Amino acid sequence: MPEITMPKLSDTMTEGTLVSWKKKKGDKVSAGEVLAEIETDKATMEWESTEDGTLTEIYVEEGGKVNVGDKIAIIGSEVEEAPQKKEEPEKKEEKKPEAGKEKKAETKQEKKPQAETEKPAPAEEEEEETAPPKEEEKPAKRAEPKKPAAKAKIDEGEEARVKASPVARRVAAEFGVDLSSVSGTGPDGRITESDVRTAAKSKTAAPQKAVAADKSAAPAVKAGEGARINLSGMRKVIAERLVTSKAPVPHFYLNIDIDAGPLMAARAELKSAGEGADASKITVNDFVLKAAVQAAVKVPKVNASFDGDAIVQYADVDLGIAVAIEEGLLTPVIRAAQNKSLREISETAKDLAHRARNKRMKPEEFQGGTLTVSNLGGMGIDSFSAIINPPQGFILAIGAISKKPVVDNCDQIVVGHGMSIWMSCDHRVIDGALGAEYLKELRHLLENPALLLV
Repeated sequence: MPEITMPKLSDTMTEGTLVSWKKKKGDKVSAGEVLAEIETDKATMEWESTEDGTLTEIYVEEGGKVNVGDKIAIIGSEVEEAPQKKEEPEKKEEKKPEAGKEKKAETKQEKKPQAETEKPAPAEEEEEETAPPKEEEKPAKRAEPKKPAAKAKIDEGEEARVKASPVARRVAAEFGVDLSSVSGTGPDGRITESDVRTAAKSKTAAPQKAVAADKSAAPAVKAGEGARINLSGMRKVIAERLVTSKAPVPHFYLNIDIDAGPLMAARAELKSAGEGADASKITVNDFVLKAAVQAAVKVPKVNASFDGDAIVQYADVDLGIAVAIEEGLLTPVIRAAQNKSLREISETAKDLAHRARNKRMKPEEFQGGTLTVSNLGGMGIDSFSAIINPPQGFILAIGAISKKPVVDNCDQIVVGHGMSIWMSCDHRVIDGALGAEYLKELRHLLENPALLLV
C-alpha cells in the first residue's frame, strides 16, 4: 500500500501547504490524475498522482502545513483492502456450537474479551441475533460502547461538531466568524479558508463571542479600516528572497531609451498577415525577449552569476520571464533560449505564462534561469528598476512604448515612439562598462528588428 508523502516541488522547498484535495477518501485515482493542490515556497500548483488505486486514507486536511517527506495520504488497491472483508466468516464459525446452555455460555465468555479488545461492530450485531441475550447482559452490552463516545463528545466540544481546517479556524478567529454558521465545501463538508473568507465578506456569519471576550486574540477589524492578511507561503519566500537580494547584492542601475519606431513598424507588418497567421501573434514583448537573449550571446560575460570566490559563466542562456499571478510573482524559464527562433520564444513564453496563471506548471519549469526580463509596459509603466533574482547577474525592466518628440535624420523634430529600458546589475559580476556594452547591443537589435528574424 503506497504512502503518499509531501513532495519537494522546488529546490528551496522545506514544507508545503495542502490548499485543497481534488479527490475524496474512497475515490479511485489514476496515475497522472490531479490529486491535490499544493502551495510551495514559490507557487501554488496542481499535484498529480503517481499511483493507480483508491484514496484510502487522508492524513492532512485542507490548509494544513506539512514538512517535505511527511506522509499525507495512502493510495491502496482492492487487493490490499480485501483482508478486512474476510474477518466475518471467521467470527461466524465461532458461533456455530450451540448444543446446550453450557456451550452458549462458554461462547459468550470467549467473545466478550474479543469485543472489548478488537470492538468489531458487525460481530456484536450478529451475536445479538444468533444468541438470545440475557436480561442482565443486554443493558451492559449497549451501554459499554456508547459511554466512551458520549465522553469523547464532551471532551472535544465544538471541535467534534464543526469540521474545519487549521487555517480556516485561524482566519475565523481573526474575522470573528462563527464556524457553526458556515457551510463547508471541503471533503466531508469540512470548512476551508475560502469558506470562512466568503462568510466574512458577505457578513452572513454571526460574530464569534469567544474572540470578543479573549483580549489575547488578534485585534478585531472595524468596518472601513482594512484587514490584517496573513502571508501565504509564496509571499513569505518572496519577502525573504528580496531581502536576500537587495541587502547583500550590490545593485547598480543603467538606463537607455530606444527608438521604438522600427519595432512598432515590424510588429504592424507581422500583424497584417492576418489573425490566422502564426506571425500575427508575435508581440513587441517577444521581440524584447529575443533581443535580450541574442545580446547575451554577443556579450557572454553578462550571462553569469557570483559564487563565493568565483564567477560562474553559463553556456546556455536560460531566460526567466516575470509573470504576475494572484499570489505574487512567478518566473518561468525558457531553457537554452539562444537556440530558439523568435516564433519559438513567442510560443514558449505564452504557454509558460498561461500555465503559470492557471497553476499548471512543473517545478523544473520555474527553477534556475541565468537572466530575467520584467515587462510592465503593458500596464502603463513608463520606466522602473527591478530587483535582481539571485543568483542571476542582472535583470531587465521594460517600460511602455509611448509617443515622444524625436529628431529625425533631417534634424527635424517629429512624433516618434520611445521605450525606456533599465538594467539592474550585480556589481560583483558586471561592471559599468560591461553593462553598457550589453545595452548597446540590445539597443542595436531592437532598433533593427529584422536582425531578430534571422
